[in-house]
Amino acid sequence: MVEGRWRTAGRALVRVIVVWAVSTLTMLALAGLLPDFQLQSDDGDSITRTAVTAAWGAGAFGLLTALVWPVVVRALLLVPALVLGLLVFFLNGSLLLIALWLIPDGRGAANPETAVVVAAVMSAVASATSTGLAVRDDNAYRRRLSRLADRRRRRGGEDDEPPRTPGTVFLQLDGVGYEVLRNAADDGVMPTVAGWIGTTHRLSHWRTDWSSQTGASQLGILHGSNHDVPAFRWYEKDSGRVMVSNRPASAAELQRRAIERTGDGGLLTVDGASRGNLFSGGADQLALVLSMAARRGKANRSRAGYFAYFSDPANAVRTALSFVAEVAREIGQSTRARLRGDRPRVGRGGLYPFIRAFATVIERDVVVAAVMGDMLAGRTAVYADLVAYDEVAHHSGPHSKDASLVLERLDRSIALMAKVAEHAPRDYRIVLLSDHGQSPGETFESVYGLTLKDLVRAGCGLPVSRRAERSKSGAEARDAVGDALRMALHRQRAEGADEHPQAGSDPIVLASGNLALISFPDAKERLSREQIERRHPALLRTLASHPGVGFLLVRSEEHGSLVLGADGGEVPVSRLTDYGPLTDSGPLSVFGPGAAEAVRRTDSFPHVADIMVNSMYDPKTGTVHAFEEQIGSHGGLGGEQSQPFLLSPLDLSAPAEPGTELFGAERVHRVLRRWLRECQGPQVPIVSAAEASPPDTLTP
Repeated sequence: MVEGRWRTAGRALVRVIVVWAVSTLTMLALAGLLPDFQLQSDDGDSITRTAVTAAWGAGAFGLLTALVWPVVVRALLLVPALVLGLLVFFLNGSLLLIALWLIPDGRGAANPETAVVVAAVMSAVASATSTGLAVRDDNAYRRRLSRLADRRRRRGGEDDEPPRTPGTVFLQLDGVGYEVLRNAADDGVMPTVAGWIGTTHRLSHWRTDWSSQTGASQLGILHGSNHDVPAFRWYEKDSGRVMVSNRPASAAELQRRAIERTGDGGLLTVDGASRGNLFSGGADQLALVLSMAARRGKANRSRAGYFAYFSDPANAVRTALSFVAEVAREIGQSTRARLRGDRPRVGRGGLYPFIRAFATVIERDVVVAAVMGDMLAGRTAVYADLVAYDEVAHHSGPHSKDASLVLERLDRSIALMAKVAEHAPRDYRIVLLSDHGQSPGETFESVYGLTLKDLVRAGCGLPVSRRAERSKSGAEARDAVGDALRMALHRQRAEGADEHPQAGSDPIVLASGNLALISFPDAKERLSREQIERRHPALLRTLASHPGVGFLLVRSEEHGSLVLGADGGEVPVSRLTDYGPLTDSGPLSVFGPGAAEAVRRTDSFPHVADIMVNSMYDPKTGTVHAFEEQIGSHGGLGGEQSQPFLLSPLDLSAPAEPGTELFGAERVHRVLRRWLRECQGPQVPIVSAAEASPPDTLTP
């Protein structure tokens, strides 16, 4: 036993010496290449003296990196991840300047810009050397992972004996639809996933609610209820506020409401970890969880993933370099798309390259590292969201080459996590799933020359933008909607653009992909069709007859809630056919099975808008028209956005009975909870009373 410990200590010492020597040689090489970086006195030094100076500098930099860096990162836990990623170069360069200052006789010197470059190169070389030494000794690598897992378990007060039951990791590939995943596997874009399908895992799909977006889907999946979430963003008349799913305050409120409704903490209450999600799922271990982001003090662990990842300066430098490379990649891709004249296309300038780099690099690296740490610690249940594909597909298109490259990198991350699972103290079932897909198509504005807000304001007889008036396609749209819209635009020209309607009379128009919500804030209750027509006689006709609109949902005093379509088509919500064939003439016919139930359920929400607008959908091309600047969109009904996937291990029960289809995120929650119970036993609650009522599946 003692001899083994001495042997292990000796190998560790050898690795330290080798890394130190390589860092010294790297510093010498950089001193010869960079004119503003010196390791000699002004009078010159011998080669031996210069080598000793480099060894001093490399050693001091290594010690500072090991001792000071974790403290600095912990002090910056409350800094946003995007800012922290950009600070990495500055912090690393500052440590190098301090290390040079510690060299005797002042022989080390560098200007700040050069120090940043030298520090980045040295950290990368040291990381590569250390990793290479560990990989060469597979047994040492396995022992290191095992010791790390034991240390994490002891720190958490857990038993030394490894758990006997398997754990479960749920990896959410945000925005990846069923067809996109299947095609990526068939085309070799995702070889890891392709190797799982049909051999170790089964691939199936499910249908989202009408609100096909992460806020509604993930709230339902993690907390068992997405009641009263009509869209990604919506206006609440009782409080006078706009709820936006990806704002911390809104996410916290939505999570509170879901817990209050179900009486249950969530999917991850039994030794769970939530990573990179909008909601916690009841987990104790949190990293980058939006609903907890507003918490402060020691109780705030939602940003702990920053420290766990960035406390290793090699991780920090590698991620920072990848961040810069991703920004350059996006600028290059968008420039080529513009030069080729690709259609459809949206603007990708401003801050978007940095937002994309955050989603595809920083968020991915931190979440993947956190999940690997959870598996090494033996957590019972982990749920993590990787948002990279969704962000890129919005701007490049869900079937674009840009999005395909992101899927390749996600597949490598999945393979890495699966490899780490082999070294975990317990077996793991890895489940891949998505919260929604994306449907392609040109934006509403690019096709018709005016925004939906312009169309609504015109239908209300309110001023619209001059750009909408001048646009050729806007003129064609005005012809299509009839005399009411032309009269409204004529009124604006006659009265002038500076005229403002009375306070409180303007409608609030909020877009969520190809779903839009129109609310009149001066009315305390949901307006009826009759009330809207008395206020604005042309509005509903203008919207329903527009070629870019698929259908409207409004409340009628005489007929109850109605679905309005083109050519004057009207169907009471109570009489909507759930599973009518696509040849039906109703306004929901092209949207497929489940559309009627989705609309009927949303109509029952307390905060449904006065007018709900779903864009057109072409079943031949699969396209929709987003009311936002997105050529890959989701949020409403129509196409691939409503068909996410489940990829589950074969040793778990099938998600649904043969011939049936899962519909709604709340039912997916019950499937995942069932799988946890199959792995963990009775300590996982079956369902809460509120979750037990609806059936699990729908029959087409």
